[in-house]
Amino acid sequence: MRVVLRNDIDDKYKWHLEDMISDDKEWQKLYDEVQKKGREIVKFDGKLSQEESILECFKFDDDISRKLERLYVYTKMRKDEDCSVEKYLAYSDKIENLCVELSTMSAFINPQLAENSKEFLIELSKKKQFEDYSYNLLLIAKQKEHSLSTKEETILAKTGLFSGIFKDAFGMFDNLDIKFAPFKDSNGEEVHLSHGLYGLYMQSPQREDRKKAFESMFNAYKDMINTVSMLYIGNVKKNVFYSQVKKYQSCLDRATAGEDVPMSVYSKLLECIDGGLKGLHDYMQYRRKALGYKELHMYDLHVPLVEGSEKAVEYEEAAKIVKEALLPLGEEYQKLLDKAFNEGWIDVFENKGKRSGAYSWGCYDSHPYVLLNYQKTTHDVFTIAHELGHAMHSYYSNSTQPFAKAEYKIFVAEVASTVNEVLLLRHLLKSTEGDEKKYLLSYLLDMYRTTIFRQTQFAEFEYQAHKLAEEGEALNAQVLSSLYMKLNEKYYKTDGVVMDELIQYEWARIPHFYNAFYVYKYSTGMISAICIAEDILTNGQKAVDKYKEFLKAGGSMSPVDILKLAGVDLTTEKPYNQAMKVFDETLKSLKALD
Repeated sequence: MRVVLRNDIDDKYKWHLEDMISDDKEWQKLYDEVQKKGREIVKFDGKLSQEESILECFKFDDDISRKLERLYVYTKMRKDEDCSVEKYLAYSDKIENLCVELSTMSAFINPQLAENSKEFLIELSKKKQFEDYSYNLLLIAKQKEHSLSTKEETILAKTGLFSGIFKDAFGMFDNLDIKFAPFKDSNGEEVHLSHGLYGLYMQSPQREDRKKAFESMFNAYKDMINTVSMLYIGNVKKNVFYSQVKKYQSCLDRATAGEDVPMSVYSKLLECIDGGLKGLHDYMQYRRKALGYKELHMYDLHVPLVEGSEKAVEYEEAAKIVKEALLPLGEEYQKLLDKAFNEGWIDVFENKGKRSGAYSWGCYDSHPYVLLNYQKTTHDVFTIAHELGHAMHSYYSNSTQPFAKAEYKIFVAEVASTVNEVLLLRHLLKSTEGDEKKYLLSYLLDMYRTTIFRQTQFAEFEYQAHKLAEEGEALNAQVLSSLYMKLNEKYYKTDGVVMDELIQYEWARIPHFYNAFYVYKYSTGMISAICIAEDILTNGQKAVDKYKEFLKAGGSMSPVDILKLAGVDLTTEKPYNQAMKVFDETLKSLKALD
């Protein structure tokens, strides 16, 4: 079986990027305009203490940024549809260089705005002519105490030339240099493990294969644990340096302030998930018994509990299923789904040279787009729903908010996509019985385990590692691995569940740890989505109206306040407890089918 060429795919299954930029001629014209005009941003340098100049600068920057975004997104998406096309590889290099040049030239804007008094910035934010920029001005005022002089900020910015070395070095090791010991699987074939193959073997029904893959994977990190530890410790110390220089209470304070999220959300997550671990322990016991094992090992956590429930779903049928599942979101949402499926929003099938995976993207001046590599699996049906959640979030934000307030923060980025997944799951559960129903219930439980519980475990590891560094305690391979093992015991250890010695090195393979305090957003995002979806299914139009206010808010206020529009307050225990209740009820439903 060969991967088809792009020209072999029917145009109805391809996205219409010409809706964004019509052809190469328009691309070049726009590029020349942005390159020439963008450099004029320097005329505002030194003038950002004057109200008129500030407003003019904001509008000028908006104009250039919108055009640059259109160029950038179009170019990258053309490259993603077939990376063998050299023309778009060259365009990609050109646009990357232009982005660096213009971002460097405009780097003075926020530091110079921060030199104004807090009172002046707040007063500006209240004026009608600054309405599009009110939230940005309030953020600058809020962060003023952490701003350094323009000279100091310039010096600090230059550390960016080497501050990413720890992450880059880990990436080189993890993607290129790591050596996994080969093993023979149950078919007698010699396996040369990769990260992708590891994921497949963890779902293999052959337990011995899973064990061998687990040992090959984690022995590789054990063999290099001192080197990997030094990379991670260097990254932690870098975070401590930036936090102290910028006068934050802690690394966590700096990270959450960067997205205007109170630190209390992080601590509330750790506290409430800790209180819900009994449910996870019950699920571990159920998993052990369902698999028929006396002991459940760490390499038994990913294998499906129900075999043979997967069925092939043609793309048109998948689209129909997704539309039906999202009927609770109303007629307007259905019309937008029709546009997405029928008007060139989606690039459906794999072709030679196409980027793997799936995503939703677009720019302010275009409709959203979705990249898929659709295969006829249940998982891929969920992927369609997930990516369309992103697309609709962007559509509502862009069509409601001005450019300066349209982009939503990463903190809320996974909420709409997960709401769609939960609605799809609930829809499918209504029409299934037996093993298929068991499969779907276990699918939701595993979403919880891998997204809420696992990512919170990671978040707790990051928090404790940084806290040790901030308190001047020594960090080394033994300390980090011991810390991780204790957390793994806390999350998973119950009767019959074995803490395999090699699991203590799992922390060493998590690339997200080099982007500190990021993973907790996966947990809060899913918790928020669970609460929103349950509200929609229970309260109908009233809940849908609240949810659409969330979708339309973009980045116009704090992401925590935006979630409150949808009825989710992450500063309280309510959403966390509600999510844990759904988990317990799902496990109860699964047990009832035995």
